[in-house]
Amino acid sequence: MGDTAYMPDFPLSIAQVSEHASPLAEDIGSTDAGGQNIYVRELSLALAAQGHHVTVFTRRTSPHQPARVRLAPRVQVIHIPAGPARQLPKEDLAPLMGDFGDQLALHWQEEPPDLVHAHYWMSGIAALAGTRRTAIPVVTTFHALGLERIAYHPTPHQTINERERVGSERAVGQVADAIIALTPEEVDYLTGPNGIPPSKITTIPVGVNLDRFTPHGDAFPRNDRLRVVTVGRMVPRKGVDTVIGGFAQVAETFNAELLIAGGPAPDALSADPTVRRLRDRARRLEVDSRTEFLGRISHKRVPELLRSADIFVCAPHYEPFGTAALEAAACGIPVIASAVGGLKHHVHDGRTGLLIPAANPDALATALVSLLSSPRTRSNMGAAGAANADRFSWPVVTGQILGLYQSMLKHR
Repeated sequence: MGDTAYMPDFPLSIAQVSEHASPLAEDIGSTDAGGQNIYVRELSLALAAQGHHVTVFTRRTSPHQPARVRLAPRVQVIHIPAGPARQLPKEDLAPLMGDFGDQLALHWQEEPPDLVHAHYWMSGIAALAGTRRTAIPVVTTFHALGLERIAYHPTPHQTINERERVGSERAVGQVADAIIALTPEEVDYLTGPNGIPPSKITTIPVGVNLDRFTPHGDAFPRNDRLRVVTVGRMVPRKGVDTVIGGFAQVAETFNAELLIAGGPAPDALSADPTVRRLRDRARRLEVDSRTEFLGRISHKRVPELLRSADIFVCAPHYEPFGTAALEAAACGIPVIASAVGGLKHHVHDGRTGLLIPAANPDALATALVSLLSSPRTRSNMGAAGAANADRFSWPVVTGQILGLYQSMLKHR
């Protein structure tokens, strides 16, 4: 990957389009706030740190949101009115992308960027609509693909939304000037079923903030129990059921506890049906006294939680890139992860952690026994994970992305 960042000869004006994932979100782990929010924020900040000017366009979700917010020097966020000014499920946003694209076109008539980087398929639709009558190049990062999701979650009858998504992703990929894939698996889906020319695709992994995620610093309070931590949204594909099931098989033997971060705010946990179901599962498996649901926490506090852990578990059924596993490794914590998506590339089996089959509590229990019983193994894997995370620092990743940007601008 290389250790130096690419520096164009002049500052660029870069538009980032992220229709549902605002870089201003701090409570990561809610329904639609996760890895994409982090990616857009960190990339924008890293681009600005190298002298470029970044404007992030995201959908307005409250009538009280200001039109423009200064996130950092040379980084601003613009809230685009498209549909009702309230939070909507991500699945309901596709019909609003026409209006979103029209608003982008108006902005770019007045303040045209050098380049547009769209995040997720709906942002791709809006960005391409907004640049339709211009020569502004568009690069797209899908973050997750409909065909890949269907492969991991096959259903007898695809919904209209799923069919629309797959077709739209194919169209966006064909029209966009370039595509950033996060993993080799994503490349396979793009070039195979979607028929996108390999020459359009550059594989650049997700990054991690090594100033924030480090083995040294404050940590959550500890007791005398060994601590297992998992972080993620409370949706079925994140595999929290699997984590509880595997943990229950080893908790008593090793005097261990499980901390689960993500989902609704802490004061709303008792009213959330998913959390109630998971708590019932922990109760049936007799580990409710050893399992704590933290609710969603500020991303700024996640390093403190991770540094308090003995083991981090990331057990989704499907995961496009797996930012949380990288963050835990950067904090020097060994990671047990499902062997899916980006996790297969971020966790080096037997060196920085252990890879297990998805949706398999027994396999997770076996992996937990292996690490809980060996402090030396945990220490060695944690150190190796922190060293490996250097390859994914945001300056390194941003340098690769800037190289692509510059190549696109040279050929327009």
